[in-house]
Formats: sequence, C-alpha cells, structure tokens
Amino acid sequence: YVEVRTTDETTKSGAAPEEALPLLARMRELAPLRCAGLMTIGPLHGGPEGARGSFRTLGRLREEAVRSGVLDGTAGLSMGMSDDFEVAIEEGATVVRVGSALFGPRP
Repeated sequence: YVEVRTTDETTKSGAAPEEALPLLARMRELAPLRCAGLMTIGPLHGGPEGARGSFRTLGRLREEAVRSGVLDGTAGLSMGMSDDFEVAIEEGATVVRVGSALFGPRP
C-alpha cells in the first residue's frame, strides 16, 4: 500500500495527493513490485465525520489512478481505525485497522 497524506497534520506522513499518481506510475515500472492499494489515516481531531473528507479524497484518488492505468482495478483502500471505521467503510474502505477496539487502548 502507498500511504497518502490526506490531511495537513504534521504528524502524518506519506505522499501528498498530487504526488501519488506519478509515484504509482513509477512503481509500475519496477516489476515485480506491485502496489496493493492506497492507505491513509484520518485526522486526529473531528471524530468519524471529521475523517470523511480524508477518506473521500483517497477514494477519488484511487478512482483516478485506476482510470489512468497506474493502479489495478482490484487495488484496495486501507483507511479507518477503531474510532472511524464505519465512515471509512461507507467511503469505500476494503481494509480497516481496529486494533484498539480488539485489544484496548495502548499503555
């Protein structure tokens, strides 16, 4: 998965949205490397609805990448964590990370 920074938070990393398509195009030239999809982490504040915009941005980027041929149509969307996974699924997530919902808060 290629991480895309869909917020302006300095605590987030990954490619900026405008860098993602060129990065995916370059990756396609590097066989046998294969991108399984795109991932993002929503904003720290704003709750589930505050994350919707980030998830929607990533979904649109995936659609654009598939249309342009730099990402396979089977590529996944990894977005959503324990506190916002329902919104992530509504916005097209195929992979969610729910560690704290299963194991409790981190010490």
